[in-house]
Amino acid sequence: MRIAAIVEGHGEIEAVPILVRRIAQEIDAGFVPHVLPPLRVPASRLIKAGEVERSVELAARKLRGRGGILVILDCDWNGCCPAREGPILLERARRARGDTLISVILAKREFEAWFIAAVGSLCGKRNLATRITTPPDPEGIRDAKGWLSAHMSSGESYSETDDQPALAAVFDMATARNSDSFDKCYREIRKMLESLRTGPTSQCAA
Repeated sequence: MRIAAIVEGHGEIEAVPILVRRIAQEIDAGFVPHVLPPLRVPASRLIKAGEVERSVELAARKLRGRGGILVILDCDWNGCCPAREGPILLERARRARGDTLISVILAKREFEAWFIAAVGSLCGKRNLATRITTPPDPEGIRDAKGWLSAHMSSGESYSETDDQPALAAVFDMATARNSDSFDKCYREIRKMLESLRTGPTSQCAA
């Protein structure tokens, strides 16, 4: 069973496969999906006419058979709303490849907001302070990467390529589900994995 991911940032190239495998482990400890090396496409390009369709077609070809396509982006462009933009992108993707299981997940502002939502589980890790209070609205923070840097040891700063995969491997997903966009991410990935593992290909709900 194969999963092809389309991501935006350099850090997500490693972080998203880790996230998928962690959720698979919660379904079954012996369940290890094959996550293909993600395609990296900036959101500013992907939302243009014809681009998500082109990327989904390329991802489907890489699957070479039964599998699923995950599109995971930061919803941080001007005026972006995950609840509005996600279904639009999903519909476009499905029109391009209606024969393939596809899910579109938009992190509200940044992927890193999910780490902030569960920051209590990350204290003392990757140069983060040993005591950090979770802010009341992690997804409302602009510049989540900067927020993480501000809570690191003096002289250290958040590295997308180094810290994002490492934190994706250890953050408390149950706590992070208190953020709406991560809860949707978790549910969508789990639904795709369970569908691919147990049944014939069908489309994820928006």
